[in-house]
Amino acid sequence: MSQKRVAAIDQGTTSTRVLVVDEHGGSQIVHAVRHAQHHPRPGWVEHDPLELLRNVSSCVDAAGPVDALGIDNQGESCLAWDAETGEPLSPVIVWQDKRTGAMTDTLRADGAESLTLERAGLPLDPYFSATKLSWILDNVPEARRARERGRLRLGTTDAFFLDRLAGRYVTDATTASRTSLMNLETLAWDETLCELFGVPIESLPTIVPSAGHVIGAIGRSAVTAAIVDQQAALFGHGCRTSGDAKITFGTGAFALAVTGDTIVRATEIGLLPTVAWQIGAEVVYAIDGGVYDAGAVVEWLRRIGIVDKVDALRDFSDRAAIDAGLVFVPALSGLACPWWDRSAAGLWLGMTAATTRSQLAQSALEGIALCTAQVVDAMSQRIPIAAGVSIDGGLSRSPYFSQFLADSLDRTVRTSTLDELTSYGCARMAALAVGADIPARAGTPTDFEPHGNGGSARHEKFGDAVERARNWF
Repeated sequence: MSQKRVAAIDQGTTSTRVLVVDEHGGSQIVHAVRHAQHHPRPGWVEHDPLELLRNVSSCVDAAGPVDALGIDNQGESCLAWDAETGEPLSPVIVWQDKRTGAMTDTLRADGAESLTLERAGLPLDPYFSATKLSWILDNVPEARRARERGRLRLGTTDAFFLDRLAGRYVTDATTASRTSLMNLETLAWDETLCELFGVPIESLPTIVPSAGHVIGAIGRSAVTAAIVDQQAALFGHGCRTSGDAKITFGTGAFALAVTGDTIVRATEIGLLPTVAWQIGAEVVYAIDGGVYDAGAVVEWLRRIGIVDKVDALRDFSDRAAIDAGLVFVPALSGLACPWWDRSAAGLWLGMTAATTRSQLAQSALEGIALCTAQVVDAMSQRIPIAAGVSIDGGLSRSPYFSQFLADSLDRTVRTSTLDELTSYGCARMAALAVGADIPARAGTPTDFEPHGNGGSARHEKFGDAVERARNWF
């Protein structure tokens, strides 16, 4: 009997890639392509929907015939399109976009946040899809005309891809849980929330389980999984038991911890309840906390000439920058958990005439690690977090960063030689519907044990810097 092949398409914030996995655990990225980031105004972040669609299609083609195909998506990024022609009516408004800040402020002032917290489990923030979709209806005449003609489709990017490529207008429960429009307990669109944001419920896709069934087909390949990228990474890290946690360092840093069948609400400390995955009828929940800027900080450092190449971030000969008084707060897009403060600004403190480019880069990595430690500390206030935390993403390739994070968390930090744990998790979910036996873990792990030098002095100094960065804008 020939072994089965499964493909997973990871459609992320900066690129689209496809991982092909076999039942021996062999895996290979067979195609990857970057896409443009558009910033038409300060605080606005957009993608071209057709460019993303072409990139997803090219990944499907590159994978060739497979027994199952999974797609993971950016989560909160969304758009409008025409139900009959399939043509986009708006750009993709990306999860980082802040254009609806005034709208969320108004809703909060009107007392609406208690409703979103109760039903969706989410605070009012431009991060989530609901106000973005509302903005499209208010500002894109083509979307309003499509609604009048009964041809409007509103949704996250996964629904657009599945509609155009598989002929199924659906989204999964994890993605829907990031919109502020789905009831977290019933896993159905909530009429009251849709009315609050002015989003027509009839224009939204059908919510389906993340895996365990055939969603549709793209060419000869059955689509058997669709899920948010961070939840796919949680599955790919092998997190299954309550308290198991992972952190993915992509454009942002995204920490998730499994909470099982329990919805843990802790928005007062910046944590969000979310659906980890739905496989068939089984629903597993998680708590989610994030740092807006992680890899985005590295990209920025390269763009302004602080860092020439990423390899320069692997190791540093100097002692920790924060121990020498140099601190960086990575709030280029504001602060997420536990602050949820979009008014915060990126900040360096402690520079002198002797400060070098290398020290600035070093302090930037430390700031990301310390910001992430604040997220895990918030999680540990609500559920017992496992003694080891698994990490992946670009920054996990830096031994200095991984060790500094272990010291900051005072926990073991585990990395893997397989960078593509998001795609691997998506592939493992896709495999469930076709009986493919994909190994639970891939790659060779490396553990970084805490040295006991991440102490309270560093956290206090960083906390002081965070307070100075807040309420700047």
